[in-house]
Amino acid sequence: MTTIDEKCLDIFPHWLNSLGDDLLVLLRAAEVRDVPAPARQSLAGAMNYVFKSLDLVPDGIDEIGYLDDAFVVRIGAALAAAEKLDSLPGETTAALEKLAAEADTVKEFLGPALFKRFDTYVAHLARGAARGRAVVDICSNDDVFKEFASDVRSFAKGYQKPSFSKDKRSLIKLRAFFEAKLPE
Repeated sequence: MTTIDEKCLDIFPHWLNSLGDDLLVLLRAAEVRDVPAPARQSLAGAMNYVFKSLDLVPDGIDEIGYLDDAFVVRIGAALAAAEKLDSLPGETTAALEKLAAEADTVKEFLGPALFKRFDTYVAHLARGAARGRAVVDICSNDDVFKEFASDVRSFAKGYQKPSFSKDKRSLIKLRAFFEAKLPE
């Protein structure tokens, strides 16, 4: 029987490898004007997280520094997918729904109590800011959105996929960051 840690040791390297592409999925969905405001804000909040200087796990931490970003992308996708997204192209809907479904693995990895704190944290990102850009401005000001979209594309293009060894100590360290940094 595979434990959640064994499952995650197999899955997380793929999430790290696809982070740039996953952000572009969120961006494609956010670019559709008819997307409901709550969904667009969830998407923008999740993407904006990658630009936060003080995120849950510092990006420079070997192997796990971008996993919090990958987790946020999946929870942001799940929050957006909970809205009516009929206006999205089929391939964007499918990619977004795939990311949203992977939020279940985040929940399983963190456990119910820690996941609840994380889910609340990600939901509040829709009201946050990074690099001087508030999500509300990203979603309501075309010029701010264009600049933001350019930054997301630049990040995705320049993203250096970190290595990830299948060491359970990395998972222990990752959970410890979430436990210590997530608001109660």
